[in-house]
Amino acid sequence: PAAVLLKDMKLMDVKLGQLGSWLAMRDFTPGGILGAVRRGYDRYYNKYINVRKGGLGGISMVVAGYVVLSYVWSYSHV
Repeated sequence: PAAVLLKDMKLMDVKLGQLGSWLAMRDFTPGGILGAVRRGYDRYYNKYINVRKGGLGGISMVVAGYVVLSYVWSYSHV
C-alpha cells in the first residue's frame, strides 16, 4: 500500500507521537475552522438524516446534544 502523507491522515489514524506535527499542519484560520465544521455537518447529515430508510438515530443525537447543552447552560456549577 502507498504511504499516506501525515497532513492527509485522519485523526484516528495518527499515532500519539505524530499528534503535535499533525496539529501543526491543520488550518486554524476562521475559514479553515468553518470548512471543518461544514464538512462535519455534511458528513453527519449524509450519514443520519439524508438516508433512504431513516430512523431515530440522527434526530435523537441532536435532541440529546441539546439536552446536555441546556443542562450545562442552566447550571453554572457544572
